[in-house]
Amino acid sequence: MDIALGWGRVGLFGFGGGPGMIPLMQVECVETHQWVSDQQFLDAIAASSALPGPIAVKMSILIGAQTAGVPGALAALFGVMVPAVALISMVSGVLLSQRQNPVLNGAMRAVQPAVIGLLAWTVISLAPDGIRNFSGALIAVAALVALLLKVHPALVILTAMSLGALFLR
Repeated sequence: MDIALGWGRVGLFGFGGGPGMIPLMQVECVETHQWVSDQQFLDAIAASSALPGPIAVKMSILIGAQTAGVPGALAALFGVMVPAVALISMVSGVLLSQRQNPVLNGAMRAVQPAVIGLLAWTVISLAPDGIRNFSGALIAVAALVALLLKVHPALVILTAMSLGALFLR
């Protein structure tokens, strides 16, 4: 039950979607419940990033399965999906009809930089475990440069995986 509730909090408070949810996932999975270590969390992000689809869904299934097998995977998936589906179902009409509302627009403009701050914190807090040596730092910098040059993220991930398979055994 804890796994469904923990992932439910991720689904309920995961403003910004996708990468914006990673700090919430980290708090629930590593800090609050200690389902996985920082290193296991980074591994899950890497594996989830290498596959198509929403990261919260993939992370919930992966960590749920690692924590409690197939029932854990299903509970985590259910937990992360139900709040989002319920909330968007309830508020979609209001959001669509109030698109020009200055209060709503102000709230949405404030959430965007907050999500950037959350992402920055995730990078800062996970960097020591994710970049353990000079080659890791080179890969991180190369990935950042590639993204700045508008290389598709999937190609960046596949290239990093290939380099790791060849040179970081």
